[in-house]
Amino acid sequence: MAADGEEQDAYVLGVHTAVKEFTGKVIAIIHRNDDIEEKWVVAPDGIDFTNEDIAKQVHFQEQYFDYIIKR
Repeated sequence: MAADGEEQDAYVLGVHTAVKEFTGKVIAIIHRNDDIEEKWVVAPDGIDFTNEDIAKQVHFQEQYFDYIIKR
């Protein structure tokens, strides 16, 4: 459960089809300095992304927040 009392939100990277469930590895955490939620960044085992790649892929939502990517 996340800090907001709801299920933990996650960005799934490296998968290009819609999924209802996914098992992978948490490769980073998006820590929002101006929100109580953190977002997990999940990828298939054996696949990693740079912080720059992660930032580009989550920009559509995270552009509205002050955040850092934690490894």
